[in-house]
Amino acid sequence: MLLLTVIFFALMLAGMPIAFAIGIAGFSFFLTSQFIPVSIGVQQVASASQSFPLLAVPLFVLAGHMMNKTGITERLIDCSNSLVSWMAGGLAQVCILLSTFMGGVSGSAVADAAMEARVLGPGMIASGYSKGFTGAAIAVGSLITATIPPSLGLILYGFVGNVSIGRLFLAGVIPGFIMMVALMTTVWLLAKKKGYGVVTKERPKWSKVSKALWRAKWALIFPVALLVGIRSGVFTASEVGAFAVVYAVVIGAFVHRELTWKTLQEALSESVQDIGVITLIILFSGMVGYAIVFEQAPQTIAQGMLGITHQPILVVFLILIFVFICGLFIEATVLVLLLTPIFIPIITPLGIDPVHFGILMMSVVTLGGMTPPVGVAMYAVCSILDCPIEEYVVEAIPFIAAILLVIVFLAFTPGLVLFLPNLLM
Repeated sequence: MLLLTVIFFALMLAGMPIAFAIGIAGFSFFLTSQFIPVSIGVQQVASASQSFPLLAVPLFVLAGHMMNKTGITERLIDCSNSLVSWMAGGLAQVCILLSTFMGGVSGSAVADAAMEARVLGPGMIASGYSKGFTGAAIAVGSLITATIPPSLGLILYGFVGNVSIGRLFLAGVIPGFIMMVALMTTVWLLAKKKGYGVVTKERPKWSKVSKALWRAKWALIFPVALLVGIRSGVFTASEVGAFAVVYAVVIGAFVHRELTWKTLQEALSESVQDIGVITLIILFSGMVGYAIVFEQAPQTIAQGMLGITHQPILVVFLILIFVFICGLFIEATVLVLLLTPIFIPIITPLGIDPVHFGILMMSVVTLGGMTPPVGVAMYAVCSILDCPIEEYVVEAIPFIAAILLVIVFLAFTPGLVLFLPNLLM
């Protein structure tokens, strides 16, 4: 196990793509093992692909790209502008609200951050917002997509940890809105201090708001339709992914009439690239997952943590701190696939609901994408906005602090996180 870890980090530091770093490190375990034939490693790669719930990942990736090509994003921006542009830091408020809406469409924090940086970033900077503040509001705001369904991270967590994806989707709704309120409050306080004005001084009239909501109705209905479909038993988590693709095609081609043959090809091309990367990581993680179980890593880590404390909430915080540190260096998808099989067996005997823990873990893991040294969302936004990393880091501290306070609050209130799953399922 030590050799596997050393090889993985050595390859990561050498700049090798994450999927191949995982694959080579995992295969090294079977090559050097005296008890397990190499053929078992190959079988683990194959068996990792033989999962019905796994179908949800490529389907939701495709649906997200299709949504972005069908005019839905533009309508969500208009809707966000109508609702919050009158507040202090109006354009930054639009970013936060748009991330909440986009969480129900794309399911990807990085995709949401990159899109907002291209569409809203230049306008914010031209309006007098600093590049660092603009980048921080966009990047950290995209964290909301980690919990608002259909979150790809929650799908992977449910797949690896054998946790109900339907319950995870329902559990993510309230935390997502709490994060939205916390970040919007942070924007308001910082905007007041820095003198960032409003976009429109007059509060929008109901006629304008209702018109914007009506234009964006198909985008706003989408996440609700997903939850209703899963809760009512019409769809499984995998089947609802297929429904999402069909929904995007129908809305784009027949309602908005903005889905052309060219944009369809673009969506398919972008989806194939994303799906290829994610699938390779999932398949090669099968070998590492087997090695983790074989070496009894969960039991060893559990004994170490329980040697410090037997209090369930303290164990959760120890795990979250460990995950946060790992998230500073490793991409979120990889962490979910590698750490979920380790921590689920630890928290379950302590009486901690894996759905509650999943929301906390996904929030912390995704936060790593907004922090140095290897934050994917951070680098994407700073690159698009031509923002120095050091300026981004300084401006992001209040936003990250707000998110950490929300995570602590959610950790102490499992009843709030589990309210919708317990009520509806």
